[in-house]
Amino acid sequence: MFMRRDKDITQLYEDDYGMNEATARIKINTLLESAGWRFFADGDDPANIQLEPSVTIKASDLDGLGENFENIQKGFIDFLLLDAKGFPLIVLEAKAEDKNPLVGKEQARICVTVGMMTTGYDCTDILNLGMFRPIFSPTDFVQIKGRGTRKHDFRDQLFDADLKDAITQSHKTAFKLFDFFGNCEYFETEFNYDEGLELPRPGAKGNGDGPQRYGTYEHLGRDILEEIAEETIGLEGMRLDRVFFDRFADTVREDQTIVQAVEAGQWERVIDYVNREVFDKPEEHYTLAKLRKAAAVDRRLTLREVLEKIFDIIPRFKSKDELLEEEFTKFVTDHTPTRADSIAAIKTYFKAYTTDGYTRDIIDKRQFARLATSPVFSTHDFRAVPEKYRALIPEYVKDYVALNQFV
Repeated sequence: MFMRRDKDITQLYEDDYGMNEATARIKINTLLESAGWRFFADGDDPANIQLEPSVTIKASDLDGLGENFENIQKGFIDFLLLDAKGFPLIVLEAKAEDKNPLVGKEQARICVTVGMMTTGYDCTDILNLGMFRPIFSPTDFVQIKGRGTRKHDFRDQLFDADLKDAITQSHKTAFKLFDFFGNCEYFETEFNYDEGLELPRPGAKGNGDGPQRYGTYEHLGRDILEEIAEETIGLEGMRLDRVFFDRFADTVREDQTIVQAVEAGQWERVIDYVNREVFDKPEEHYTLAKLRKAAAVDRRLTLREVLEKIFDIIPRFKSKDELLEEEFTKFVTDHTPTRADSIAAIKTYFKAYTTDGYTRDIIDKRQFARLATSPVFSTHDFRAVPEKYRALIPEYVKDYVALNQFV
């Protein structure tokens, strides 16, 4: 807990933030310390709570912060918790009870990192990514932009059932990538995907001179930010995403055995041949898992679908939601609800049971109390479903819907 010699800690916070917020901060301090978080270094264990990114707060620093943290020019956040490697893990904002919690969320929305957004960071509700340095590794580029492609349902962060019901479009459908160094253009038009890498000779050594250092640079021309252009990346993805898939497409189109079998509609023969003669070869090491990733579809593609797309039998891959809508349309055609106002609840139940294994486990085992903590399908959602359909939908899905495609 923070300690000040000139004032009682509670009085200090009350002066700075008011009674409610001061109480909240004292509680947070106590709870954090009880949970093992450290404001100050303890022996070999470094402090893992910071009041400003990249600055560890020492006991001697507290007096220098002044009587009002909110007026500090550098803009301290309330609490920044670090993981074992020293990376930002959690941002905490303490607000008075009369303030909207979303105010605190807005204050903690932006976290700047260097070299951390490539791998191992999974914040699904990210809506904006900024690239403030050049990137030359296609692997890094894929990983970085992949931070924004994570699926997210913003209702998962709401605990007010009435507010959840009022939101109709809650899923993240897009994100923005602010590219200040032309990385997208580089990997779309300039990068040579066919170039082989020359490995260093065994035992080769450098000249030992180290990196060259240059002086400062002053730009006196126009501000490049005035010329920012926005480009929308559609379902076809970027060139970097398509290269692997296109190479596989060229490979199967050039194989006459595959071409003749597809034209004859002999799909079992085609699939068996591709699995034996094309997949897992040392030249390209094609696999269905890699093709699914390259296709960038939000569901599990079958090999037949991949081949149908390559040979223009289907124009594109349908999304998970499109397939769900088709399956639900088939269901209501055979089992039309008597009340039109119940269709939305029935559809929610149908989709949750079809796509979420946790929901299926609850329903199949009739452990309905577990729905109270389910982020996908709640007790409130289940009660809104007409009783007849609570058992009918699981039976229908098991008999007529191929669940594997929604994994």
